[in-house]
Amino acid sequence: MSNFFQNFIDPAFWYSVLRVSTPLLFAVMAALVSSIAGSINIGIEGMMLMAAFWGNVVGAFAKNPWIGLLAGIASAIAMSLLLAFSHLKLRVNLVIAGVALNLFASGFTVFMLFALTGEKGTSASLGSQPIPRLDIPLLRDIPFLGKVLNNHNALTYFALISIFLVDYLIRKTPLGMRMRAVGENPDAATSVGVSVLRVKYVSLLLSGVFAGFAGAFLSMGYVSWFARDMTSGRGFIALAAQALGGNSAILGALGALLFGVAEATGFTLQSLRIPSEITNMIPFILTLIVLIIYARTRVRSHSRIQEI
Repeated sequence: MSNFFQNFIDPAFWYSVLRVSTPLLFAVMAALVSSIAGSINIGIEGMMLMAAFWGNVVGAFAKNPWIGLLAGIASAIAMSLLLAFSHLKLRVNLVIAGVALNLFASGFTVFMLFALTGEKGTSASLGSQPIPRLDIPLLRDIPFLGKVLNNHNALTYFALISIFLVDYLIRKTPLGMRMRAVGENPDAATSVGVSVLRVKYVSLLLSGVFAGFAGAFLSMGYVSWFARDMTSGRGFIALAAQALGGNSAILGALGALLFGVAEATGFTLQSLRIPSEITNMIPFILTLIVLIIYARTRVRSHSRIQEI
């Protein structure tokens, strides 16, 4: 057991936390930019899965990871456009449309995987074009932190930067102000000339972009192949982390890192011969706990408002 606690002061553990948190950080940003405009993007899971598939497959055929990355992001944007059109134009319930996209992505990626490779499990036979890691000299020589922060996948660094980009977007830019206004009171936003429809379209498209980065990282950074349903509920975990952080990109990112710690702890517990079926449950148990806390907090806040 002492070896278990020593892992928490091992830089390799915190390196692993950043690695497993990368797709969650992108997915939380995807959830935030849509939620702040009043649209809960339930389809993040499907967008991530589609981006993971096309990113890996196109990258393998093109022999270029960056082309694969662009293809993955483009596929997620296409999914977000479909979600936005279904909800905003056809008036389909947003939750139902999101669930439908998730189910479609799950089946479609398996179908295309079989059509292209003859396999229904992974794309390992295609070869891989992973996005490279970055060795940063300034970080390399810093004690402890150098081992935690250096030599990560390029998308990990962009995920960290994206936290501050999204924070700046929603707090400092005219677009961010419009998104907040639409999310808080669409009628008031309309009265001052803001196009609610346009803002919601933009927010869902931005959500697709970040979901695309999340999915592409899974198949081109976290591992170097696509596997069936490899998102494994990360889109829903990101929704819980975003709910935990509210409308703050910083707090949402901390929520993502919390889930990353839970996942990395699960890997550590496996070294103690605890069955993987149990350790894999840890992030989802934490998700349930977070949602319960969030629901209780909302109920208490609502009760206080009614008392006032």
